[in-house]
Amino acid sequence: MKENTHPEKTARMGPLPTPSAAGAGSSCSRNRRLFKSRWVRILGYIVFGYIFWCAALYVYQDHLIFPVDQAPAPLPRPLPMPLTDQMVIHTLEFAPNARVEAWFVPALGVDSDHPSPAVIFFHGNAELIDYQDHIVRRYHAMGISVLLPEYRGYGLSGGTPSQEGIRSDCVKFYDWLIQRPGVDASRIVFHGSSLGGGVACDLATQREPAALILQSTFASVASMAHGYGVPSFLAKHPFRNDLYVAGSDVPKLIFHGCRDEIIPIAHGRKLRDLAPNALYIEYDCGHNDWPGRSNTEAAWGAIRSFLVGAGIVPE
Repeated sequence: MKENTHPEKTARMGPLPTPSAAGAGSSCSRNRRLFKSRWVRILGYIVFGYIFWCAALYVYQDHLIFPVDQAPAPLPRPLPMPLTDQMVIHTLEFAPNARVEAWFVPALGVDSDHPSPAVIFFHGNAELIDYQDHIVRRYHAMGISVLLPEYRGYGLSGGTPSQEGIRSDCVKFYDWLIQRPGVDASRIVFHGSSLGGGVACDLATQREPAALILQSTFASVASMAHGYGVPSFLAKHPFRNDLYVAGSDVPKLIFHGCRDEIIPIAHGRKLRDLAPNALYIEYDCGHNDWPGRSNTEAAWGAIRSFLVGAGIVPE
């Protein structure tokens, strides 16, 4: 056996490095960078998608709130309804060649010596005043006159609908109504259905009614924005029914359907909680079939009882 003739050289060399250990550290570092980069990209896509979603809803919300194209066509003139002989059509011109109209249908037998209360009825966002004759007949049966204001951009009314524009028009319609002979200005009721509930509450901030009826309406459009996953400050037409209801002592009747698929029942219950002195009634119905076929007489009976209690109509 041959002896090692250079022991000092062997000692200086020491142990040789392991190639796999050096490569493993570099590989782990590279994987961590790739993992971090991948999640940064994913987060960027999420943020971009959310911003795009908010921007799209901000632009598209006018159509969601005021779907004018979904409303039926106006009835042909002259109107094919028995109310025509009594009806007064009042128009406003809010801009050159831009007019908006309201229909006033006085109750039978009223005049300046025998004034009646009046209801201003505000319809939903895919409806027209042309098709509210059933509302008129129900209130006429109680001896109440009815004003039906149309919204800008709906039916034969010009312009583009907006909360501010509709509020401005309805203030003028209200001021015109209380000057009518045969109308008792101290007994004006606002009745709003769906979007009309927002219009009713919005007008009530400018002209206080003697009583308020809210049917299948929202707590606010601002709060409904949360259902779309966007912040409430993006609502261009916030319609803050919740703020008015919470701060007003006006007698209130609030209806909602427990199966409402458009404005969830949570909105009606929130309004109820904000106005503990209000009369609140739920029916087993959806949004567009309120109050349900079997509840129609009960609902109108509740309206009459409410109006009696509020001093609007006599027993």
